[in-house]
Amino acid sequence: MKATKAQKQETVTALVGRLQRSQTIYLADFTGLNVAKATDLRRKLRAAGVEYVVVKNTLAKRALDQAAIAGLAEHLAGPTALVLAGRDPVSAAKVLTDFAREHERPAIRVGLVEGKAVSPDQVKRLATLPSKAELLSQLGGAFQAPMAGFVGALQGLLQMTVGALEALRNQRAAGGAS
Repeated sequence: MKATKAQKQETVTALVGRLQRSQTIYLADFTGLNVAKATDLRRKLRAAGVEYVVVKNTLAKRALDQAAIAGLAEHLAGPTALVLAGRDPVSAAKVLTDFAREHERPAIRVGLVEGKAVSPDQVKRLATLPSKAELLSQLGGAFQAPMAGFVGALQGLLQMTVGALEALRNQRAAGGAS
């Protein structure tokens, strides 16, 4: 059943909104993925907070033009999926590369991270980076370590002071008793 002109425009308008909200976009060739594998990929991407969109290339080109996103339209040829990763380029890259390593598909054609085009090799390198949550926990640990050392040093000084005062009290008590 063919889509009407109004339905196509509605699809383009919805896609423009999604594209404008996403700072990271990957184009992937999903040729060779059967329905079960494609569903599995969608589920894994959704769990990572990433959208997986398949539309006709002509509609995707219109949406990219309307959203003023350059550098991707020329890569729309053949079966193409748009992976809209939002603000976190690493989680989507991890899911895509892990899935491709396991199933040999999808093939990443190109990516756009914060307005800059990235090659498939750069997407694979992004996938090796720690996730945002891991980076934040490492940063927290880096901030906590010096503070813990400082608190330990203060505690040691306090214990030394208490020990000195205790020794002074014992000395005075022993001197006053004689």
